[in-house]
Amino acid sequence: MKELDIIRALAALAQEVRLRVFRALVVAGNSGMTPGAISEQLDVPATALSFHLKALGHAQLISQERQGRNLIYRAAFATIDELMAYLTENCCEGESCLSPQAASRKCK
Repeated sequence: MKELDIIRALAALAQEVRLRVFRALVVAGNSGMTPGAISEQLDVPATALSFHLKALGHAQLISQERQGRNLIYRAAFATIDELMAYLTENCCEGESCLSPQAASRKCK
């Protein structure tokens, strides 16, 4: 991932509503969510949500797919993996940075 892409992704996430939308889509997994479901779950007006979805899409953090009459938004897990790899590439000189307690709580 190029540095400009990293900056664009982090800038997109540096806003409260976009971060909440992104996290909701991560939780939804490959099933994704419709804008109506996102709006309802997060109590965000549809007009504002559209703006935030566009910003997340521009940063390539989410994807959009049309299914019939609905749009389905999903977290772009490949982009997330690249972003995390970039951010942790030289972490702790190759050693585990997590304390034993944090390592035991790590996602599986």
